[in-house]
Amino acid sequence: MQTIAEFDRIGEENAFAVLARAAELARSGMDVINLGIGQPDFATPDNIVEAAVKALRDGAHGYTPATGILPLREAVSADLSNRYGAAVSPENVLIVPGGKVTMFAAILMFGEPGAEILYPDPGFPIYRSMIEFTGAKPVPVPIREENGFAFSAEELLSLITPATRLVIVNSPANPTGGVTPKAEVDALIRGLAEHPHVAVMSDEIYDRILYDGEDHVSLLSYPDIRDRLILLNGWSKTYAMTGWRLGYSVWPNALYDKARKLAVNAWSCVNATAQYAALEALTGPQDAVGEMVAAFDARRKLTVDLLNTLPGVSCIVPKGAFYAFPNISGTGWKAKALASDLLEKTGVATIGGPDFGILGEGYLRLSYAASQDDIRRAVDRMGSFLS
Repeated sequence: MQTIAEFDRIGEENAFAVLARAAELARSGMDVINLGIGQPDFATPDNIVEAAVKALRDGAHGYTPATGILPLREAVSADLSNRYGAAVSPENVLIVPGGKVTMFAAILMFGEPGAEILYPDPGFPIYRSMIEFTGAKPVPVPIREENGFAFSAEELLSLITPATRLVIVNSPANPTGGVTPKAEVDALIRGLAEHPHVAVMSDEIYDRILYDGEDHVSLLSYPDIRDRLILLNGWSKTYAMTGWRLGYSVWPNALYDKARKLAVNAWSCVNATAQYAALEALTGPQDAVGEMVAAFDARRKLTVDLLNTLPGVSCIVPKGAFYAFPNISGTGWKAKALASDLLEKTGVATIGGPDFGILGEGYLRLSYAASQDDIRRAVDRMGSFLS
């Protein structure tokens, strides 16, 4: 049983603190360029917005099943089956209010004192926060620049012990933009055969934001682990729907009803109107997705090129998501101190690497989900400051 004191173990996502401070500085009159928050700067496509309006006018004002409306679960199943060739039943799909909910549910199921949960470092900060809250031991899986910020299957597997209950993987990755190649994923799946007691949560929220001909490797494509795989995905990044608070997860049969009960107890159901918007997102035209990814690609190249001109800074080319993770160790600055001074003194919002884990020291995270003009101005300010 959790006590009030144990809530002190909960961490947070510092990107929101930076967002709040950036807004405060902007209100005071400073010209702030926000490369900190991880959300597309595009509007939600019109057809999706109109589907929500129509749902409201048609009377979609009430409760829905806790698992989500059946047409949306069917659409998720069809989309995943079409893209990955993996049979996914609507009866295994759970519609949830955002991606974090799936992390919360999965980690809560497997985390307890004495258990160990593996997670990427640097990685999304809520992984470690929730693991610590449950009393489980967080075991970081190093995500290294020399590997292109992909995980090493060999290193990950070496960290599994009899106490390991859950492994969290994320590709394309936040905060690094790293994409783990298929050969490495294959090696992970082969190795997990030796550890049948370990469940896997695969965070694939950026699965459609890839570059340079990269194909997404979904863990749904591996039948050998489907009975212990939890998939996390959603609409926020792909369709510029961060504020709609919509996500979905795919659960194995043995865990689905546990997740459903958590939904009943915690949020009852997802906003009905938003679910009809999500249905249109999956079944309607996909042109806007391609246009956004093309824009991100151009910004990615610009961001990396400009960052590599800065004194003491180097940046490898990210292969997915919309983040650059430049190495700033050559500047002599600690990452969080640099991020703080860049915001306070130049009006450029970034996130210090340690906010994503111990191995994030020496790096900044920049979101290039901003206009090319803003990217140029931001990196110019960074260069002037570092010089």
